[in-house]
Amino acid sequence: MKTILLTGITGFIAKRIAVDLLNAGYFVRGSMRSTKRVQEVNAAVAPHLDDPGLLTRLSFCELDLMKDKGWSDAVRGVDAVLHTASPFPGGVPKNEDDVVRPAVDGVLRALRAAQAAGVTRFVMTSSVVAIQHKDVAPGEELTPDDWSKVGHKSMGPYAKSKTLAEQAAWDFVKDHPEMQLTAINPGLVVGTPMDGNYGTSLSLIGQFLTGKLPLVPNFPLAIVDIADVSRAHVNALTAPGSVGKRFILADRYMMAPDVVEILRTKYADRNLPKRTAPKFMVWLMSLFDAQAKQILPIVDMNLSADNQATTDVLGITFTPASEAILAAADAVVRYEDV
Repeated sequence: MKTILLTGITGFIAKRIAVDLLNAGYFVRGSMRSTKRVQEVNAAVAPHLDDPGLLTRLSFCELDLMKDKGWSDAVRGVDAVLHTASPFPGGVPKNEDDVVRPAVDGVLRALRAAQAAGVTRFVMTSSVVAIQHKDVAPGEELTPDDWSKVGHKSMGPYAKSKTLAEQAAWDFVKDHPEMQLTAINPGLVVGTPMDGNYGTSLSLIGQFLTGKLPLVPNFPLAIVDIADVSRAHVNALTAPGSVGKRFILADRYMMAPDVVEILRTKYADRNLPKRTAPKFMVWLMSLFDAQAKQILPIVDMNLSADNQATTDVLGITFTPASEAILAAADAVVRYEDV
């Protein structure tokens, strides 16, 4: 049986990956900044296992993206690294280095530790934001060969962190060609979480349901179900042709008002946004709101992406975006009592 180091196991995506790895027969060594959250992870994972005894294959270690301590021990005896750990801020940070530096330094710390231990297989969680923040021509379809342009007018700190971190990983592999890297680039990850500790991942759905956004800007969102994202990570470990590739994880792009309309099919009684915010209003908001400033350049921009390689190489049949959105809404209603 192979052992996988899964960094950031307390995360929304990583908890689902842990479940899928254990059910697939792997041993999992999950990293977290503090082992005080071990009970939380065990409680989240256990109900979803095919056999309760599989939980004995899950162990934990403490790692910090900004510190060397523990990394050499963490990679000792593992067969591959799934690196999901990266800051995911709920808003726009005052200092972008608070997001950028842990993302970049963390993936390099993980890669160096793996390379030094002779662990060559490395799958990292990147993001579609490392692909889409560029000048896009009308009708252009984004592909895994596209890269976001650092400094683009639509790029915020989070997108910058994911772009620079993935670029740093590929640069490292150029210098160490024995390393077998795969990048998984999901869009807005929705669907059913393993527990109620899902951080900011479903916050947009929650904002729609609770009336915190009375008007919604008309901007594109790449929608993907968490189950598909997890399966892509796990399948990448063994899929022929996945090494050295990037994979877009999104069923499709949808405009934010269309997401609201899907929510309305089941949650019409909620205080959902009733109108689309005109672009001039988003512009006015952008003068004092950092998030509106990031959205403004992509308002009314229809995006699309080529996810064929994800289907062909990783074997992912995407969950329809509408199903993933409603599953996320069900979870928000259940856990947050909105």
